[in-house]
Amino acid sequence: MKTNKKLFTLLTVSLVALFAAAFTIPEPTSWTIDKTHSAINFKVIHFFTPVNGEFREYESTIHFDPENLEESMIDVKIMVSSIDTDNQRRNNHLQSGDFFNAEKYPHITFTSNSIRSTNDDTFVAEGTLTIKDVSKDFSLPFKLLGIKDHPMRDGKLIAGMTSNFTLDRTEFDVGVGDWASDAVVGDEVTVDLNLELNADK
Repeated sequence: MKTNKKLFTLLTVSLVALFAAAFTIPEPTSWTIDKTHSAINFKVIHFFTPVNGEFREYESTIHFDPENLEESMIDVKIMVSSIDTDNQRRNNHLQSGDFFNAEKYPHITFTSNSIRSTNDDTFVAEGTLTIKDVSKDFSLPFKLLGIKDHPMRDGKLIAGMTSNFTLDRTEFDVGVGDWASDAVVGDEVTVDLNLELNADK
């Protein structure tokens, strides 16, 4: 009897372990942005004409799996001093106290607290966006373009993501004094994120 009881206990433990392994959801993949093939672009109206720019330096922590959104997260820090509008005088002005005040507020940050699916390949990361000393709840929409094995790097995955959204610069006090008005620089800023991501399997 004792032997049968031990065998039954061992069998039960083994079955529980097998079921647990079968239904365990793997942790989200950790992704690194390939900056050579990625960009953080923006566009704003100057009088009547769109002016384009980008931020060239940024850091990120991205854990993402469309099958495990509960544990997925996005954390991004953009260096304001890396702003580039193809005009150094304008770049310096944007970094000054009239706009971003990069010396006092060197970073733009976004940290997600949840990610939800809106369709098969579209998602929204809910979190906090901070520009200067203003933090606001923000919904970051993005599209997953695909995930596949890297054809030129064994053991690597490659993925693509894009995002497009608009911000009101005045809500974050970007543009003060004479520049608070939209008479010269428009209030609405269009942002485009194009990200190529790499990860180990």
